[in-house]
Amino acid sequence: MNLADLNKVARAMVTPGKGILAADESSGTIKKRFDAIKVESTEENRRDYREMLFRSQEAMSKYISGVILYDETIWQNAKDGTPLVKLIEQAGAIPGIKVDEGTQPLPACPGELVTVGLDKLAERLKKYYERGARFAKWRAVIDIGSGTDGRGIPSMTAIRVNAHALARYAALCQAAQIVPIVEPEVLMDGDNDIDRCYDVTQRVLNKTFQELRVQRVALEGMILKPNMAISGKKCAKQASVAEVAEKTVRLLKSCVPAAVPGIAFLSGGQSDEEATAHLDAMNKIGNLPWPLTFSYGRALQAAPQKAWSGKAGNVPAGQQAFSHRARMNGLASTGKWDAGLEKQAA
Repeated sequence: MNLADLNKVARAMVTPGKGILAADESSGTIKKRFDAIKVESTEENRRDYREMLFRSQEAMSKYISGVILYDETIWQNAKDGTPLVKLIEQAGAIPGIKVDEGTQPLPACPGELVTVGLDKLAERLKKYYERGARFAKWRAVIDIGSGTDGRGIPSMTAIRVNAHALARYAALCQAAQIVPIVEPEVLMDGDNDIDRCYDVTQRVLNKTFQELRVQRVALEGMILKPNMAISGKKCAKQASVAEVAEKTVRLLKSCVPAAVPGIAFLSGGQSDEEATAHLDAMNKIGNLPWPLTFSYGRALQAAPQKAWSGKAGNVPAGQQAFSHRARMNGLASTGKWDAGLEKQAA
């Protein structure tokens, strides 16, 4: 492992004013997104859509530091035969790859999940590196709820098992000279308030960093992709932007070592503008030990997907929508966003 090179890539991923495009939707997930815009989810349509994003010169060169790809996409070529990874590199961004293989029910823990995909991961990482990937992503999924047996979730078992898998993945990545994005996601789907999310996320992050240390992962050669401290979608009382920002910053300062080169948030089902506003408010607080930026999927892609709608003639409109959202989040990553900028573009 060459830690200096890993650290260089990790720092480039959180370049000021830039963030990470999460374009690693599984075939099942992107089918749902395409169904919503009445586009058939064929391999060609998926390729055309992602090619549209990667050829968005303004967005990719100014506001996107890296792109997380799905296995199908990393092997695809653009219509002119250029590998999609080359389009990303030509725009000055870093190609990355999602390497987990989804979730399975966790035995003896009703309603809880464990992420799988460690088998043969070392071999896959070697092939991905040869294809151009310089970072990877693994997502653990932690739910908040009552559980199916009334015991309440998450259990410490689920937190521990998922933290262990995240750390094992991260160690394998660094051995393959690939920067791991460590993503322990506490879902925002329930009716819990922001304080419950804070408490659960604190437990999850503390356990994750404990496991990372046990498995000798170099913190200087990784990126953290956490959820924000936020109210559940079904909670009657939704926390304000200021409260989300203040509590998320306080939470991260209590759990995340300063050695970590940067933090790139997931959007987790927030609306486009909510995800931007929360990121901006955190950066306006300032005095942070690490850069805070974005690693958004839906919050960057919902608008361009709708503008494109599967029509070649709509590619410029799709790229314009993508560039706008990328720019808004780029500004938010340095605390320079304002809601008025959204209205100007409307």
